[in-house]
Amino acid sequence: MQVFKFPFDVQSCSLSFKSIIYTDEEITFKGIHNDTVLTNWSHEDMGTQYEWLFLNLTVNTTTLTTPYGLNQSRMVYTITMRRRSALYIANFLVPILFFFCLDLASFLISDSGGEKLSFKVTVLLAVTVMQLILNDILPSSSDRIPLIAVFCIGMFGLMMISLLETMLVMYLIDRDSASEENQADTGLNVKKWTHCACVCNVSDEPPSELLSVTKEDKRSQLMEESNSLEKLPEEMSEAVKALSLLLSRKEERKPDYWTRVAKKLDIIFFFVYVTVSALFLVVIFSLWIHAKDK
Repeated sequence: MQVFKFPFDVQSCSLSFKSIIYTDEEITFKGIHNDTVLTNWSHEDMGTQYEWLFLNLTVNTTTLTTPYGLNQSRMVYTITMRRRSALYIANFLVPILFFFCLDLASFLISDSGGEKLSFKVTVLLAVTVMQLILNDILPSSSDRIPLIAVFCIGMFGLMMISLLETMLVMYLIDRDSASEENQADTGLNVKKWTHCACVCNVSDEPPSELLSVTKEDKRSQLMEESNSLEKLPEEMSEAVKALSLLLSRKEERKPDYWTRVAKKLDIIFFFVYVTVSALFLVVIFSLWIHAKDK
C-alpha cells in the first residue's frame, strides 16, 4: 500500500484473469460493459463501504506473449478506493494541533516559577503518546515515510526546541537571582565586619572609660560612637561609605542584565517560533493536497 498521504491516500487494487494453458485463439476474455457502467453497477450493489470509499472500476483487455511464443488473452479489473479520513482527522490531527496551541499559549506563563517548564513537559509527553497511537494505526507496508509521521515528528521537534528555550530563560533568570543573593550575603558580611571593627576600636579604651560610657545618657553615647568612627582607618571609612551607597540604591535598582536578556530572548524566540511553525504547517498540508502517492 502507498500510504505517503495517509490518511488522505487513494489505493488501487488490480484483479487479473488469464488462462494458464489456452491461447487467445481458444479463449478470449472480453468485458461485457464499459468502465462507466461497471462503476455505476458497483455503486448500486455495494451496501456498506466501512473505512474505504469506492471511487471507480475500470476494465482492460490485453494480449500477452508467453516465453514459448504463444499469445494469451488477459483481462484486468482495477478497483480504486479512497480512505475515509474524517475519523483520523478528529482523533489524531486535531488533538496534535490543540497541543501545539497550548504550547504557544504557554509563553504567557511567567518564567519565575517552574509551572511553565512542567506544563511544556506535559504537552511534550502528550505528543509522545500520540506518536505511539500513530505507530499502531499506520500500515507498515510502505517504502516511504508517510507525511503524517513527518507532521508528528515536526510538531514534537518544535515543542522540544520550545522546551529547551524555556530552560535557557529560566537558567538566565536564576543566574541573576544567585548574584543578588551573593550581593546580599556580601553586604551582611561587610556590615558585620564594620560592626566588629567598631567594637574592637572601642574596646581599646580602658575599662573605666567603658563603664562611664554605659552610665551616660543616649546623647553622650552617640557622641562617643561618632568619635570612635572618626578614629577608624581610611580604608574602613571607604568601606562603610560604599556599603551605605549600595544599600541606598538597592530599592531604585533596575532589572538585572541577564533577566533583561532572557526577556528579549523570549520575545524574539516567540516570533521566530510562530513563523517557522506556520511555514512547516503550510508545507505539510500543501504536500498532503498536491503530492502523489507513487
